[in-house]
Amino acid sequence: MEAAVAAAVARYVARGAPKMNVSAACRDLKISRKTFYKYVARFQAHGVAGFFPDSRRPRSSPTRLPAQLEDVLIAIRKQEAEEGWDYGADAVLMRLEEQIAAATGPRSEWPADRALPARSTVNKVFDERGQLQKVPQRKPRRRSRRFERDKVNELWQFDGFDYLLAGGHKCAVLQLSDDCSRVDLVLQAAVSENGRDVWDTFCVAVERYGLPVSLLSDNGTAFSGRRRGWLVAFERHLIDLGVEPITSSIAHPQTSGKNERAHQRVQKWLARRPAARDLAELQALLDQYRERYNNRRNMVLGKLTPHQRYDLGPLATVPDLPPAITTLTRHVVSTTGSIGLDGRLIGLGRRHASQPALAFRTGAFVAVFVNDELIRTLVLDYTRHYQPQSR
Repeated sequence: MEAAVAAAVARYVARGAPKMNVSAACRDLKISRKTFYKYVARFQAHGVAGFFPDSRRPRSSPTRLPAQLEDVLIAIRKQEAEEGWDYGADAVLMRLEEQIAAATGPRSEWPADRALPARSTVNKVFDERGQLQKVPQRKPRRRSRRFERDKVNELWQFDGFDYLLAGGHKCAVLQLSDDCSRVDLVLQAAVSENGRDVWDTFCVAVERYGLPVSLLSDNGTAFSGRRRGWLVAFERHLIDLGVEPITSSIAHPQTSGKNERAHQRVQKWLARRPAARDLAELQALLDQYRERYNNRRNMVLGKLTPHQRYDLGPLATVPDLPPAITTLTRHVVSTTGSIGLDGRLIGLGRRHASQPALAFRTGAFVAVFVNDELIRTLVLDYTRHYQPQSR
């Protein structure tokens, strides 16, 4: 409203003021008589505040969340953030749904007959409460291509990241995940990203989940030497087992995007806890994280947990091997140079006596490693107790 109109209205209603020619005043002010008398009525009713427009906010908002329910969403978001988990709208809604089902946590303030809010509503609450961090909008991608394997164990992704212990010593965390189910197969604390620990970590995953069809890694020297003109021991072992080793493009971590995202989740969770003093303490933290993550529902997996998605299958198996899961067993070679497997003795040679051995078995097919070297492959002959070495 212009100041001249306000002044004219104030003069009109002032006591003892000379009589005003309203029509002439309205022509000078270029407003209608109706508008003039509207402001006269508002000024008489509300004083100077009547010159300002009323709020257009509805008198009631039936769909708006009450403040106490907004507090529930904020409390869940804060709890997830403090524990180092994702705390976006999707994550908060899943946690709220779990708490309603279990009748635990802040759920006590949420009416049982009230539906969960929409994702946009949750984000609006976070925005109004100052919980969202504003970031510049990124330029939209020209195209988006996303790959995901259809079967579990069809592709594993393997990589590592550095971790700083409490004393300032740097070590490594080796992480192996399944591309289809997002299961964290192994999280292993290691002295460094070296060939021996990489192989041991892979063996732990095989013990738990069987053998993958392919394995994707970066070009670190512990994982691959192919682009340098040779094969490292880890690649040779994979090929011996029928697993296809795949490497990402150089300086292109997006190829292993799921593993990179998995690293971020672990690092954020670890950052919320005191630094581990040694590898044993770090391993205990990693085991705790892996157990909780693999059993937390994930929006990407249709609200299934990674373990639920893994169990749903279907299970991929290595080509040229029977359609059965691979098992790994650990042995010590006897003084006579053999190991026992499924009630059979497998001859390896006396030169390997008292050495640790790993036996990968898929159906009747067996591959035996001694000191990280493939010693023998065979198909079990169940008509014989002793499986002699071929001559």
